[in-house]
Amino acid sequence: MDFNVKKLASDAGIFFTRAVQFTEEKLGQAEKTELDAHLENLLARADSTKNWTEKIFRQTEALLQPNPVDHTGARIEEFLFEKLDRKIPSRTTNGELLGQYMLEAANDFGPGTPYGSTLIKVGESQRRLGGAEREFMQATSISFLTPLRNFLEGDWRTISKERRVLQNRRLDLDACKARLKKAKAAEAKVACEGEAMPDFQETRPRNYVLSASASALWSEEVDKAEHELRVAQTEFDRQAEVTRLLLEGISSTHVHHLRCLHEFVEAQATYYAQCQQYMQDLQKQLGSANGEVFPNANAPPAPAGASPSAAATLPLTPAPGGASAGAMQADSLKIEEVQPPATGTRKAKVLYDYDAADTSELSLLADELITVYTVPGMDPDWLIGERGNQKGKVPVTYLELLS
Repeated sequence: MDFNVKKLASDAGIFFTRAVQFTEEKLGQAEKTELDAHLENLLARADSTKNWTEKIFRQTEALLQPNPVDHTGARIEEFLFEKLDRKIPSRTTNGELLGQYMLEAANDFGPGTPYGSTLIKVGESQRRLGGAEREFMQATSISFLTPLRNFLEGDWRTISKERRVLQNRRLDLDACKARLKKAKAAEAKVACEGEAMPDFQETRPRNYVLSASASALWSEEVDKAEHELRVAQTEFDRQAEVTRLLLEGISSTHVHHLRCLHEFVEAQATYYAQCQQYMQDLQKQLGSANGEVFPNANAPPAPAGASPSAAATLPLTPAPGGASAGAMQADSLKIEEVQPPATGTRKAKVLYDYDAADTSELSLLADELITVYTVPGMDPDWLIGERGNQKGKVPVTYLELLS
């Protein structure tokens, strides 16, 4: 091992000089070279870009994996695969896992039963939703997260490294300026007060053989300080230019991230459109099979002792052409033109008070008796109710059909 003591001592001296300069600047005892306004603006813009990119990156990760504690092991595995340059295996989403459980439950309960057949339909839809979610996560990771991560781990690290070098060059430059200033002040003092031995502790920690006059020694000290200042100024200017070029590249980074943001929005729009389509298909499947059995899941519960839902016992006439329930909208049904059918009318007891929302509905009072019936194409959640010469739509869940 080549252990260079002189280099170690030199590095330690440079570090000490920078530390002293930095401390004196903070205490207001030393002058500080200010960067030009353009470079300062670039630095501020770069810091803002880094901070917001990091926040957006972390929050996008949280959007894709909302429970980071549950995904700690998965993230470690992904990290290892990335370091080994291997493809990350496809992972089952929560939606796909839910769909799998539903399908297994349907096989256990019996696919021919109402509950089992419904579990199959919902389970298949959940698997399709989970597949769409996985595709969205993969697309977002490739087109949006990866460019942001590359900036934070690549470009920004390079910028940070060069900024630290620039800071050190500035400290060296200001230390040289301070040393030259002290040397000139001492030289002027010697010239005014006569010969005196120089105090080199004010300028640099060096050992000199004092063989010349004090004035000559101070003159030599000033020349050395001026030479070191020129070298420090050249290095500082060169590093400032390197840093400026890197910081100006932030503009192209913004353009690249803008393009990635558009791709993220497209992937998200596609994902939500797929989810909407899958759920609409599922609603149609369930509505055509069970719409007449389960009219309204959000209606207030019936009191204890009440009979089952009226729709389960009320004979309904199917809509013409096999149309699903609810195909006829409320504004297209003219209540005054509806005539009671020859068969199918029932007596019903009102369970709750109900205030009509418009003229097509009939207001109800709890415990009163009315006559109800249905018409072709009518929403299964509603019936036609009559009370004397009053007629209007009434909600099924507010009624108890009587035998």
